[in-house]
Amino acid sequence: MERRTRKYRGALGLLLAAGVLLTGCTGEAGRDTSSARRRGGAPAPASTGGAADEAKGGQGNEADRLKESAPPDYLSTFALDVDTASYGYARRTLADGRLPGPQTVRPEEFVNSFRQGYRRPEGNGFSVSVDGARAGGEDGDWSLLRVGLATKAAPTTAERAPAALTFVVDVSGSMDSSDRLGLVKTSLGILTDELRDDDAVSLVTFSDEAKTVLPMTRLRGHRGEIHDAVDSLKSADSTNVGAGVKRGYEEAVEGRRKGANNRVVLLSDALANTGDTDADDILERIDSARREYGITLFGVGVGSDYGDAFMERLTNKGDGHTTYIADEEQARKVFVDQLPAHLELTARDAKAQVAFDPKTVEKFKLVGYEDRKVADEDFRDDSVDGGEVGPGHTVTALYAVHLRDGASGHVATATVRWLDPKTRTPHEKSGSVETGAIGGGLWGGKSTRLQVAAVAAYFAETLRGGGLPGAPGLGELATRARKLAATTEDPSVTKLADAIGRADRLKSGERDGGGDDGEGEMD
Repeated sequence: MERRTRKYRGALGLLLAAGVLLTGCTGEAGRDTSSARRRGGAPAPASTGGAADEAKGGQGNEADRLKESAPPDYLSTFALDVDTASYGYARRTLADGRLPGPQTVRPEEFVNSFRQGYRRPEGNGFSVSVDGARAGGEDGDWSLLRVGLATKAAPTTAERAPAALTFVVDVSGSMDSSDRLGLVKTSLGILTDELRDDDAVSLVTFSDEAKTVLPMTRLRGHRGEIHDAVDSLKSADSTNVGAGVKRGYEEAVEGRRKGANNRVVLLSDALANTGDTDADDILERIDSARREYGITLFGVGVGSDYGDAFMERLTNKGDGHTTYIADEEQARKVFVDQLPAHLELTARDAKAQVAFDPKTVEKFKLVGYEDRKVADEDFRDDSVDGGEVGPGHTVTALYAVHLRDGASGHVATATVRWLDPKTRTPHEKSGSVETGAIGGGLWGGKSTRLQVAAVAAYFAETLRGGGLPGAPGLGELATRARKLAATTEDPSVTKLADAIGRADRLKSGERDGGGDDGEGEMD
């Protein structure tokens, strides 16, 4: 997204190094407004204190520090996120016998990689579901609160609007392997067969320079020509992502079709090393194309060495999202099963705000979304960028919540605000939750999907070096994931259990001075 809020990655690393993953919400003077940016380009005022500043030198027990922090303001505001690349890349890294770097682990992308079964709205917009369960912790009073947002079901291939897709393919030397350029070519071949006759594609490649391999071409009567262009791709020299994105947007604007979903799709390992390597500068060069024509950027990451942070920032500022593929099965999921959701838009600049009730809630902490935070006062400022969400998507936000002793009644109200993608008309929808809806135990509860979300969040927090109240160790977490896989009959949960098991073995190997057993393949 062009002005989405982002905190500097190095600051996150400092927080993690200090062992701080649960910190108290700030008072009014300490609200985090430093990351919220308006489309005019001026940053909001810098933070004047609060938990984020205190955490830099923090020590000791996380739950105790949460209780002892400054009084909270009881509002939590963030831009919606449908990215899943962090989880996909973590699975790939673990399959290769390595632990993912903490800086690449974003808990919200782990959680949003799994179906949650929320009720979908009948029309455009969102449904809002809020529930939770007691998670335990040292004093037993911690709960996990789940805020679930869902858009209407994605249209079928026959129902969706026509697509005009510009593929920007990295053919640099680092892409010269079967799981990189080979996988990209396989993916584009699958997509060429999947697209309709009234769709159109163009193909741009880049290494040290960018060139157009195929101008915007209708599928009708030209599938063979498109397949030949894809098959001709060969790796070359260095990685000039900036040149590739610029040329891609030029082609997308020139081949733009009225009434169609016009998208730029970047396929790369995102290891930029030539030309402009700053995501903000790259997107600034194509700013008018994004603003005037609304052409969004969809990033597809590949490769065992992958520029996660660069790709994430590039696509987020390009009003799009990113995913990661490691094999043909995942390519089919992205380019066949999920294609309409990746092409169409239900909401622009979508943000969520959760208002906690101070009568029942003592402290709370949003799990993940550090890079998505928006100043509370900017929730209804539509010049402050939010997230772009398509049909068939769900967004889940988990909160660690500490209820007051004997609390009863209203806990929180969650509101989502978005703009209609065509008219830019703002809309809002809300949902709330009472203490009775979060009174049961997490693991003994009826909601298996809430348990899956919890397992994914606990796993992510453990990988990045922290923890949450009530979080099991990796061994127990893997066992719970396997039980959930059997209950839900969901293969994706089985793969989650396998990934947790690999992480447990790797961490055990670190403690024992050994290593993993080297399974080495994605499931």
